[in-house]
Amino acid sequence: MKAVKQIVILASHGRFASGILHSLELICGNKQSVIAIDCYVHEAFDLTVTVDTLMETYKEHEMIVITDIFGGSVNNEFLRYIKQPNFYLIAGLNLPLLIELTTQLNGGGVISETIRQTLANSKNMIQFCNDSAAKEIEEEEF
Repeated sequence: MKAVKQIVILASHGRFASGILHSLELICGNKQSVIAIDCYVHEAFDLTVTVDTLMETYKEHEMIVITDIFGGSVNNEFLRYIKQPNFYLIAGLNLPLLIELTTQLNGGGVISETIRQTLANSKNMIQFCNDSAAKEIEEEEF
């Protein structure tokens, strides 16, 4: 049985998607299976046409789309495809999530479980450092 190719699509308002892809590649090296879609950076940009074209282009792939904001226009446009086979939509793009997800893909596991575990792990990377530092100081005093 032939393995299905995977593609990760980063989609955001403005240039966030290409910026975070640049950061990912700076840390992890070239990621040919990751593409960035910077939405609304040109006046003639049409989100519906862009998404429909992506969906047609990569219809034979397992497609993981990560958008910047849940409920935002970019996320909502991709939601139209939520019931399509081999399509996975994540909202809340951030660098820890992206690094872990792209390094865990193609590991042979169930992709939905890989995504769930990656989301749980990346949430732990969001910290209020003042509280973390205060707790560390408190522990050192004992």
